[in-house]
Amino acid sequence: MITKKRTAILISGRGSNMQALVNAARAAEYPAEIVLVASNRPEAVGLRWAVAQGLATLAIDYKTYPSRAAFEAVLQTALEAAGVELIALAGFMRLMTPEFVDRWRNRMINIHPSLLPSFKGLHTHEQALAAGVRITGCTVHFVRPEMDTGPIIAQAAVPVFAGDTPDDLASRVLEAEHALYPAALSLIASERVRCEKEKITFFEDVKQETALFSPSV
Repeated sequence: MITKKRTAILISGRGSNMQALVNAARAAEYPAEIVLVASNRPEAVGLRWAVAQGLATLAIDYKTYPSRAAFEAVLQTALEAAGVELIALAGFMRLMTPEFVDRWRNRMINIHPSLLPSFKGLHTHEQALAAGVRITGCTVHFVRPEMDTGPIIAQAAVPVFAGDTPDDLASRVLEAEHALYPAALSLIASERVRCEKEKITFFEDVKQETALFSPSV
């Protein structure tokens, strides 16, 4: 029987990537189990979806805490109570303190809608279109204290077409995210990825296609 890593997903909004991870984790052979969905915004639409799926959920309203550290103390208590081993950020719009990030070093991952290190922060699709790139995409990486940095685990490339609007591009990239994130979490949960000296190495049996998707044209 496969041993599944107990995983928490942190969201701030609709949680479409959360849904992709939850759906993937339903497979018997998938190496991660979603044991908690938490949000810093009680009104997050994704929480309602998670409740409907029978998942354990937690809303921690960040606005009621005097500091990030105070907010994270409550979150950490909940993570420990749920026996969480891995954290997947899925549209979690809040920077963590360096102390929290260090506590979860190489056990907390994030997905970002660009090919990092390009186009960090918000409005990534507008940035890509303004730069005139022909390929953009999404990146799954280990979280580090600086925003949108950390060793890159997997990336998916998405073509940019003439006449694309930010919404067009966002839709195409999001589709790639929904394929990439479950694949990347599977690599981490099955311990087929190592991070040494801020570099990622894969077990020999890992196919490159698992960590790198090419654009379809």
